[in-house]
Amino acid sequence: MKQILLIGIGAGDPDYVTIQAVKALNRVDVFFVLDKGEVKQDLVDVRQEILDRHVERDYRVVEARDPDRDRTTPAYAEAVHDWRRRRADVCEELIRTELEDGQTGAFLVWGDPALYDSTLAIVEDILARGGVEFDYEVVPGITSVQALVAKHRTSLNRVGRPVQITTGRRLAEGFPADVDDVVVMLDAHNSFTGVDDDVHVYWGAYVGTPDELLISGPVGEVGERIAATRAEARERKGWIMDTYLLRRKP
Repeated sequence: MKQILLIGIGAGDPDYVTIQAVKALNRVDVFFVLDKGEVKQDLVDVRQEILDRHVERDYRVVEARDPDRDRTTPAYAEAVHDWRRRRADVCEELIRTELEDGQTGAFLVWGDPALYDSTLAIVEDILARGGVEFDYEVVPGITSVQALVAKHRTSLNRVGRPVQITTGRRLAEGFPADVDDVVVMLDAHNSFTGVDDDVHVYWGAYVGTPDELLISGPVGEVGERIAATRAEARERKGWIMDTYLLRRKP
């Protein structure tokens, strides 16, 4: 049977690749890469650097175009479901045509496959369709959340207190109740500007890469600087990957 590995490769630094991930990389015959276009070519370059550094066997890399997602429609959930379906179509075709029975293929996943990433759900969708058979494994990786708090030399939670991971879209609806430590991902609209000025923010973009940006302090003091820095970085690179931790007094 065909074997698929979903390998978490960390937040951007090739040194974030775990020993378990290195062992998994060296089992792979074919690496599948979904190309997001020239704007994000440096992401493909980092993946290739990881392969060059850690893989000691012959392998193939097969690229396919990652479908575009409609980011303008107000029907957010429907747009995401449509994008995942079309992405699954592409991945299913790759597995069917580029991987022989008995071979191992892999998708290299930024951070960890279990945290705000669609690859695991797409693989399960492909299996549910019944058009191609394979087994799969998940190899965990260092997430941007872990890398962020390490870079800021702080902890993710405080003693006896919960921490919540949410999205910028949800934060815009209000700071979560009964939680004082909130990690925010996928925030395209600087939703932290809507929280109280004395809430402390630990912000980071491109964490673990040469382009890394870090800012921390009370939102009232550093919020505008984060927004300006984020806008400049996005304009310069054409894309941005950032996350932040909000911490308020209990």
